[in-house]
Amino acid sequence: MDKAKRKAIIAGNWKMNKTPSEAKALLEEIKPLVSDADCEVIACVPYVDLAAAVETVKGSNVKIGAENVHWEEKGAFTGEISTGMLKEIGVEYVVLGHSERRQYFGETDETVNKRTKAALAAGLKPIVCVGELLWERECDITEEVIARQIKLDLWDVTEDELKNVVIAYEPVWAIGTGKTATADQAEEVCAFIRAQLAKLYNQAAADAVTIQYGGSMNDGNADELLGKTNVDGGLIGGASLVAEKFAAIVKAASK
Repeated sequence: MDKAKRKAIIAGNWKMNKTPSEAKALLEEIKPLVSDADCEVIACVPYVDLAAAVETVKGSNVKIGAENVHWEEKGAFTGEISTGMLKEIGVEYVVLGHSERRQYFGETDETVNKRTKAALAAGLKPIVCVGELLWERECDITEEVIARQIKLDLWDVTEDELKNVVIAYEPVWAIGTGKTATADQAEEVCAFIRAQLAKLYNQAAADAVTIQYGGSMNDGNADELLGKTNVDGGLIGGASLVAEKFAAIVKAASK
C-alpha cells in the first residue's frame, strides 16, 4: 500500500450469502471491530440485503456496495436492478465484472464497460474486477489478458471519472479454491495494472487508483499481501462472512 498516494480499501463480497436478518446481525458484529479503521471498509451484499444493510451501518464508518448493476436506468429487463434504485437506498459502491458473473452469467468486457459507465454517471463507485484463468496463466499470457480487460472495461472512462474507479485483481484460479497468488505474484500483476493505467491516462492518474487483490485474501495472508506497494486493499470473499476474520484484514490494511 502507498497511502500517501491513494486510499486503502477493504471490501467484503458476500456473494449469495445471508438473508436480511443475517446481514443485519453480521454488520452489527463488524461495526465495533472496524470502527477505528485507517482504510475504507465496505460490505457488498445481495440485493435483498441492501436496504437492511444501509440502515444497519448508519452512523458508522462502514459503506455498503451492491454486487452488480444494469447499464439501463429502467425498462424491460426482468430481474435487473438500476443505478437509480441503488442510489436511492444509499448504496455507494458496486462490484462489476466479477469472474463469477463472467463465468456463469455471460458477462463480457463490453457489458462490464457499459455497467461501469452507467455506475459512474450515476455517482456510484465501481469496483471493476479483472483477472486471468489458470489456463491463461499457464500459457504465460496473464499480461495480455489483463491489458485487454483494462482497456476494454475502462473504454471511454475519462481521467476525471477514473478517480472514482477501484480495480480488483482477481486471479480466477484463486477464487474460492483456497489457492492464493503469492504476495510477489499479486504485486507483479497489480504493478502491471498500474502501468497499463499510466499508458491509458498518465502516471499521476494511475498512482491515484486503488488496486485491490481479490484471490482468497484472508486473515492469515493479508499482512504479507498488503505489505506490497501496489496492493492497496482486498476484495474479500469467504473471510468477509466472519466478523473477526474480516476485522483482522481491515486491521492489516490500517497499518
